[in-house]
Order: sequence, then structure tokens, then C-alpha cells
Amino acid sequence: MELHRGDKEVERGKEIVVLDASVVVKWFVEEKHTDAALRARDDYQAGKTDIWSTQLLPFEVLNALRYGPGYGLEELKTAAGALERYRLALSPVLGELAEASVSDAVTYGITLYDAAYVALARMLGRRMYTADERLLAKLSRVEHAVHVEEYRSKA
Repeated sequence: MELHRGDKEVERGKEIVVLDASVVVKWFVEEKHTDAALRARDDYQAGKTDIWSTQLLPFEVLNALRYGPGYGLEELKTAAGALERYRLALSPVLGELAEASVSDAVTYGITLYDAAYVALARMLGRRMYTADERLLAKLSRVEHAVHVEEYRSKA
């Protein structure tokens, strides 16, 4: 699976977590479950984990900020720059991941955007953390899809 990692290579043996946009938005906006989202970010910044996601993530995060309170043009540019500097591993939704995303979207009755995160986590054999409770309700039988509140800081 081809990934965009900026200049950062994923280290072997490091725990990988998959985050969806609902978690990463909380890095920029104080709201319910922000503390858990920041724990995941802090572990990544400390080199304890690697965060993988899809190339859709920056667009979804910026779009959510765009339509939320307090984010004008300059704030959005700042957030876009911050997302780039994090250098998360972002997988293009093409080929095998695209096919798996379509299948999951139809199987679970969810958007293709959400299904891409679910499929990526399954393909990596990792947990996908989300703060979207409506999504989790639809994924109740998907063991690797969990609420961000279940994220525990890594030692």
C-alpha cells in the first residue's frame, strides 16, 4: 500500500493507530473528547506511535473547521500548515483500499469517506479511532472501530 509520509518514514515496531477526521478536528477545536484526541496526537509527537490515515483526512478536517465557529481564512491556512507539518502517513484511496472502501460503505451503510478509514484499519490490522458516535453505531459489529475515548497513552 503506497503512502505519503512527507520526509518521515514509519519505524518498524512502533505502534500504528488509524485516526479519522472526527478525531483530528479535535486537535484544533476544544470540544467533547478533545482530551483523548490530544493524547493520541501527543503520543505521535513523542515518537511512541505512528498515525496512519487516508489522503481524505486533511480535506475533511479543514472542511469541518471551515464550517465551524471561529475559523476564517487565516485560521484555515494555519490549520492546513499544521496538518502538513504533522507528516502523518496518508494512504491514497486507490486500488485495493478503494475497493475495500466501497465494499464497507455498502455493507455497513456508511459514507465512502468513513468507509476508507474503516477499510484502511482493517487492511493494516489496527484499530481505527473515531469520535463519531453515529458511525460507531453502524459499525457495532466491527471490532477494530472504536471510540477515541478508548485510546490509552503509550508508555
